[in-house]
Amino acid sequence: MVFPLGPLVNAAAVIAGGLIGLALGARLPERMRAIVFQGLGLCTLVIGMQMAFKTASPVMLIFSILLGGLCGEALKLEERFMRLSDRLKKRLRSGNPLFTEGLVNATVLFCIGAMSFLGSFDEGLRGDRTIVYSKSVMDGFSAIALASAYGLGVPLAAIPLLLYQGLLVIFAGLLQPWLGPALLNEVTALGGLLVIGIGLNLLNLTQIRLTNILPALPVAAGLAQIFL
Repeated sequence: MVFPLGPLVNAAAVIAGGLIGLALGARLPERMRAIVFQGLGLCTLVIGMQMAFKTASPVMLIFSILLGGLCGEALKLEERFMRLSDRLKKRLRSGNPLFTEGLVNATVLFCIGAMSFLGSFDEGLRGDRTIVYSKSVMDGFSAIALASAYGLGVPLAAIPLLLYQGLLVIFAGLLQPWLGPALLNEVTALGGLLVIGIGLNLLNLTQIRLTNILPALPVAAGLAQIFL
């Protein structure tokens, strides 16, 4: 079994970037924070679109979003996550109203995407950490920008990131037969839609309850396994 060093480095980069962003954000006036949100929103939209275009079946993407969203609403994932986040917020004595939103957006952005899957599998199967180290650098800089706008919730996204990528590294051998290129493309495309949702939220064009759409990811994986 390969020790998940890459996920540890990735999580450390998010924490370091987040702490730098917290220090910078405290010194930014409101108008500068607003332009940070807008810039992040625009860049996030572009990243999400690039990911979403990887789909080979737009119909499957639509069904995944609809079925996953209905499951998330039925399970009330957003409400459950909000309560959990509020407890964490109280323990940390944070008064930031954007704490939960920052934690959700950062977790989705750092965990979803081809580099998360491929980097973890390269490390788990071949011991090659090139992709995950490259991702760590990118995530560190992203965390600086996100934390300057959202606050403490962003560096705490390192915890689900470490658990998620660490488990992928550890169980890469078992999961490999199920994760072909077609399935990875569909899951990445679905993740791209979630990233687009982050961008829309950052731009205040709407407020999409992204946590309730997360079940769409296993739905997309299941449909791709069956039909592709």
